[in-house]
Amino acid sequence: MKKETLEQARSVYRIESECIAEMEKHFDEDAFSAAVDLLKNAERIGTCGCGHSGIACRHLAHLLCCIELPARFISPAEAVHGATGFLREGDVMVFASRGGKTKELMPILDICRKKKVKVITVTENTESPLAAGSDVVLKQYVNRETDRYNSQGTTSTTSLCVIFHTLQTALIEETGFTSEEFAVIHPGGAVGERLNGEAEKC
Repeated sequence: MKKETLEQARSVYRIESECIAEMEKHFDEDAFSAAVDLLKNAERIGTCGCGHSGIACRHLAHLLCCIELPARFISPAEAVHGATGFLREGDVMVFASRGGKTKELMPILDICRKKKVKVITVTENTESPLAAGSDVVLKQYVNRETDRYNSQGTTSTTSLCVIFHTLQTALIEETGFTSEEFAVIHPGGAVGERLNGEAEKC
């Protein structure tokens, strides 16, 4: 392997750690609190994004299900072919779009407005059309992607997942979700063995 390749690979740790450190400076307590309130009170939650943002949105939907907040990822392609029927008035849709202009998401935003579904958008562009149509906007920060061309969805995906992790962490606190409850729905794997082993001791 070339020396330059190793140097580029090692730079990933610096680039992404610097991004996470800087993100805290963009943390808006009011917007974050509003997002948590919407999510904890929603009967159903949809998540939606394209590309790497969509993959991160699948992750968020799973995290929410793990604390018994019913959520599902809604594919942008399926959303405009009936999948938004999953949502009802007062439910919440979480959009992720770094630029806030993803064309595939704009018709879905219109559907959410017509159905009176609350909208949370995570975006770097807080002046974007998607942000303007949202009830709550969470600011994303990205210093640069890790590849030499600054074009692959690397650091931006990490940044988005960190925001989703802050929401998950806060929701556990706000809902009072317990490890005993998690043990019931997560009997599988090493985590399930540990949780259920602890439950048996109690």
